[in-house]
Amino acid sequence: MFEIRTYPEFSWSLSRHKTLLDCSRKYYYDYYAGHNGWLYESTNFAKTAYRLKKLTNLEMYFGSAVHNVINGVINNYMSSGSIPTEHELVGTLRGLLNTAYIDSMHRKEDWMHKPKQYTMFHEIYYNGKLPSEKIEEIQDRLAVSMKHFLSSKTFSDMTGNKQMRFIESERFRTMTINGTKIFIVMDFVYRDMEKGKWIIVDWKTGKESIEDKNQLALYAHYLMRAFDVDSLDEIEIRNEYLLTGTSKTHHLTETELSNVERLFEHSVEGMLRFLEDPEKNKPYDLHSFPKNEQPRLCSRCNYKEMCDMY
Repeated sequence: MFEIRTYPEFSWSLSRHKTLLDCSRKYYYDYYAGHNGWLYESTNFAKTAYRLKKLTNLEMYFGSAVHNVINGVINNYMSSGSIPTEHELVGTLRGLLNTAYIDSMHRKEDWMHKPKQYTMFHEIYYNGKLPSEKIEEIQDRLAVSMKHFLSSKTFSDMTGNKQMRFIESERFRTMTINGTKIFIVMDFVYRDMEKGKWIIVDWKTGKESIEDKNQLALYAHYLMRAFDVDSLDEIEIRNEYLLTGTSKTHHLTETELSNVERLFEHSVEGMLRFLEDPEKNKPYDLHSFPKNEQPRLCSRCNYKEMCDMY
């Protein structure tokens, strides 16, 4: 049964951790201000925060669309054994991007009332158009990303390794550590029965980042708990970089796993300092969450208009 809560449930994710590091004011808008903003009787402040949280930008939407297309390919292959052509995949991806563009340009009023059902690009919402250089960049990425997906090590394993057992793809999962719920979304997990290995895969549509390994270490932590994996030696974690066609496989150490556990603990401690009532997850007021007024961050922020207003 749906329950209307005065304050949201406290939880942790790597993206939430990164948001607080970037700007505590944005953190407040993301995780507190927009709570219940979908309800008719909510305040205008909550409705605005909820709506602005749904903004996306072209790069983020492209990454999300690529993940959706890949997830569809994997599920379809597992059920039917069919493999689409690169041309078909590019067409599907282009269709998603075109629909999002039409939403942003011509369905603003619909988005204002139902922001979860339509797409609004940050660039169009604040500047009225998509920069031409961004459009060209995404056009270049379209074919490249689908070509590299079809030739990736993971897809080759999936279609050519008869000892591969599919586990799950793009599903929200949670685990609880020290009473805190942790949200995890793993792009793809499979078991190589011949090698006796669990393979965790993350599809990357951007550049390589030092954060990539932390993310996969968190996934490994979840896998060991959820599937009773005895040793890290049984787990391989892999990043598939779709822009370059490169693949990087890591074997985690106990030290790296401990590091991500410490990251989680320190991060939660930092979040709790912003709560007036930790039991209820009731935050202090807006002005207890200072802005990080760096032009680079502010220019990309969804909440620019709220920061100007409040």
